[in-house]
Amino acid sequence: MRLAGFPGYLGGMTEHPSDLPPVRGTLTPNRVLADLTWLRVGGPADWLFQPADEADLVDFLAALDPAIAVFPMGVGSNLIVRDGGLRAVVIRLGRGFNGISTAGGLVTAGAAALDAHVARKAAEAGLDLTFLRTIPGSIGGAVRMNAGCYGSYVADHLQSVRIVTRQGRVEELPAAALALRYRQSDLPEGAIVLSATFRAASGDPAELAARMEDQIARRDASQPTKDRSAGSTFRNPAGFSSTGRADDSQELKAWKVIDDAGMRGATLGGAQMSPKHSNFLINAGGASAADLEDLGEEVRKRVFQQSGITLEWEIMRVGERLPQ
Repeated sequence: MRLAGFPGYLGGMTEHPSDLPPVRGTLTPNRVLADLTWLRVGGPADWLFQPADEADLVDFLAALDPAIAVFPMGVGSNLIVRDGGLRAVVIRLGRGFNGISTAGGLVTAGAAALDAHVARKAAEAGLDLTFLRTIPGSIGGAVRMNAGCYGSYVADHLQSVRIVTRQGRVEELPAAALALRYRQSDLPEGAIVLSATFRAASGDPAELAARMEDQIARRDASQPTKDRSAGSTFRNPAGFSSTGRADDSQELKAWKVIDDAGMRGATLGGAQMSPKHSNFLINAGGASAADLEDLGEEVRKRVFQQSGITLEWEIMRVGERLPQ
């Protein structure tokens, strides 16, 4: 969707935000997004809005022309922004949305709170959300994708979520309303997560801390954590129930079918399938978004030719490709 109703709007750029609602936060035109993504690729968004607080965001959405596309962006850990950028207002939540509180076996975290920080804060209070410790990204994205690790998922703990709709209405939804399943949810179209509340089992803080240290060591031993990646590239192709819980005994993993297709370490331009973990797509140096996406598509093609399995992207890909 193109932004409409902007005097002087040319090719995804405009010189001033006079036709956008007034804000107290920061509204930046033609903002290149590459430095906001873990893969360090991506063209410009028409606008980047960083709201000062919840009221600023609510007022902005309520007054924004419904024809203007909005894209909520977390910390860019599971995202490829294409080289042509986004014809939308990208909304990125910051400090006003990263609070974490604990009470009565519940943990409430703002959408911008990092998953790892939530896990640590909960552990300090004797509450077990340790599965979040090694998940890259923030709570808003974790809810949207029903993130999980080591056999535990957001779906196992989420009690409720506060959202603001595209029309600027704040709503609280029970977890059941999201229909959480493997790497998916049914959040309302255009909704932005404000915060989420989780129920967590009690545990000894020292034991929880030790468990998280072990998880980090296991992750670092098997994944290319020092490289520019966006986490797992493709969903595991089978072995998951409709509730989103993994059958950890199943052997059909994305990395295995990628290996069988001979694509471990494969390269295209500056993109590479990691030699350390073949389901991690990395920017090995100077990659474009097109390099990364095209290599991923080549992997999908080779896997299908080898095994008849169609891999599904786990990394979100958004925006416009540049002309060839």
